[in-house]
Amino acid sequence: MASLLLVRHGQIRANVQGRWHGSTDSPLTWRGRSQASRTGRHLASTELRPTHIYSSPLQRCRDTAERIARPLGLAAQVDENLREYAIGEWEGMRFDELAERHDFVSRASQDHNFAPPGGESLAAVSSRIVNAVQQIHQRHEDELEARVMLVSHGAVMAVLLGQLLHQTPSRWIDYHFANCSLTELVLSPAPYVNFFNSTQHL
Repeated sequence: MASLLLVRHGQIRANVQGRWHGSTDSPLTWRGRSQASRTGRHLASTELRPTHIYSSPLQRCRDTAERIARPLGLAAQVDENLREYAIGEWEGMRFDELAERHDFVSRASQDHNFAPPGGESLAAVSSRIVNAVQQIHQRHEDELEARVMLVSHGAVMAVLLGQLLHQTPSRWIDYHFANCSLTELVLSPAPYVNFFNSTQHL
């Protein structure tokens, strides 16, 4: 197994409102549930069909993973380290507010140890998501037919790509994942993205 299929969770209300939810738990919207079900039906009929599914512990990911897993006859496993980038007291704020009042993205990108009050630093997020992905990969690397899917969040997966592809989490700003988009990350012999943010199935 040399690649992973990355899937962002389905739509939640905060996505429509342009708010950062991070570790805040919230359910899928009707559209989000539909996106997840369509993703499952699509994967069941393609060569991308996963054999293992891992999910963030947050409700929006668990529900997405379960709806994808159902037509595949699989059960999703929860991995705590696939959770979203938590920004503590600033969660629930709109992205424009985070920029105007706190210059959050720039501060985090320039100082990887900067953390919002009660939140995580970019360095900490990068360390946990890279370690989680490496552990999952190692768990299945000797399984010739294994195809592993991770259901996670937009920011933390962007941090993952920044670190693995460019050796810096600062490049997270270059990657935007649409809800229930598909991205194939090849890990060996060197990390690269085979396809990114595919939404044709939706």
